[in-house]
Amino acid sequence: MKTSKPFLFILVFLLALSAVFGYEATPENNAKSIDFVWLLMTAFLVFLMQGGFAMLETGLTRAKNAGNIMMKNLIDFCFGSLAYWAVGFAFMFGTGNLFIGTSGFFLGGTVDHWQYAFWMFQVVFAATAATIVSGSVSERIQFKSYIFYTVFITAFVYPIVGHWIWGGGWLSKLSTPFIDFAGSTVVHSVGGWSALAGAIVLGPRIGKYVGKTIQPIKGHSLTLAALGVFLLWFGWYGFNPGSTLAGTNWSIATIAVTTTLAASAGAVGGLLTSWMRYKKPDVSLTLGATIGGLVGITAGTANVSPLSAVIIGLIAGALYVFSVEFFDKIRVDDPVGAVSAHMTCGVWGTLAVGLFAQEAFGGINGFFFGGGTAQLISQLIGIGAVFVWTFGLMMVFFKLIDVTIGLRVSREDELKGLDLSEHNAEAYAGFEIFTTE
Repeated sequence: MKTSKPFLFILVFLLALSAVFGYEATPENNAKSIDFVWLLMTAFLVFLMQGGFAMLETGLTRAKNAGNIMMKNLIDFCFGSLAYWAVGFAFMFGTGNLFIGTSGFFLGGTVDHWQYAFWMFQVVFAATAATIVSGSVSERIQFKSYIFYTVFITAFVYPIVGHWIWGGGWLSKLSTPFIDFAGSTVVHSVGGWSALAGAIVLGPRIGKYVGKTIQPIKGHSLTLAALGVFLLWFGWYGFNPGSTLAGTNWSIATIAVTTTLAASAGAVGGLLTSWMRYKKPDVSLTLGATIGGLVGITAGTANVSPLSAVIIGLIAGALYVFSVEFFDKIRVDDPVGAVSAHMTCGVWGTLAVGLFAQEAFGGINGFFFGGGTAQLISQLIGIGAVFVWTFGLMMVFFKLIDVTIGLRVSREDELKGLDLSEHNAEAYAGFEIFTTE
């Protein structure tokens, strides 16, 4: 019988492990190794989403701020990972009480390989929640203030919500436990509510609202924005299927399918809605609606059917377009639509679990499948609690930063662009950058 080269390679590799490290190739050890590799590889996919956010935000804003956005998306991961290592992970997953974890600071000081792999997977989620805000506050926030925000959300605000839902806290102990499989609430709504608070406290960019007129401020590269969406979509295959925490869990296939269908439906929903409302299929709105579809499916991706995923995604895409229009009308300036994609669609996706969950997929039935209102009520409780905690706390935090070290750059620096004023750099050296209002 002919043996394939890949099989021979794996066999030789396992034999080498056995000889050098005493690895015993039992079915149990092999399954555990698969889970280790799966968890780490999906963590690396989620890390790539930092690049996706950087490209999307840069493309949808002006060229004079491109370098500043690159710095924010780099530094929020770097400061955030250190804060999450020091205290955030302990607050989120440490043993403690129903509100907060109180053990495991600095990863507990012991060598635990599985805990290290689990931390690696969780830190990229924490960084995702943090970096969502970068887009909503872009083109006008002081860089030093953004660093303080990054530490605060990854060390405290995000981990507390994570403990309530994923760390054994009170929302997971409701009579009908709150469900958020991969983070429509834990990650995206937390980031979205924080983004809303930041945009409100900062105020709109110069020239955005003149009298009763909304002045479009166009981003400088739809090409970069589209690349960002594709990178984010690709990274979401780590985000959602990776949340099984096990490569030996065959539901990763179903989760990949529901993720794909919801993203596609989100794009279609956004495209059709923008086409009907504005007489043209809008590029930036369709790109944002794709992210909205991904955010919308993230809570229930393991609990709904492919058909339900399509419905959830279509609604999320349409909601994204209406949400962008709504926040513009109430003069909340969000240059990249982060609030609409992550808060609005995150809330919808969390609520959708209580409507569309099916026992055949995740063990419970939502309202539309004979499950009654119990799960829907739990989802509403979670949505409300996370809103009060995150939005309330971040409003206070941003206002404190504003009256102490200052939150917004000066008018002169904003007009000049944050690349020059904050970093003495130019993302596009040699090109003419317009700095008019």
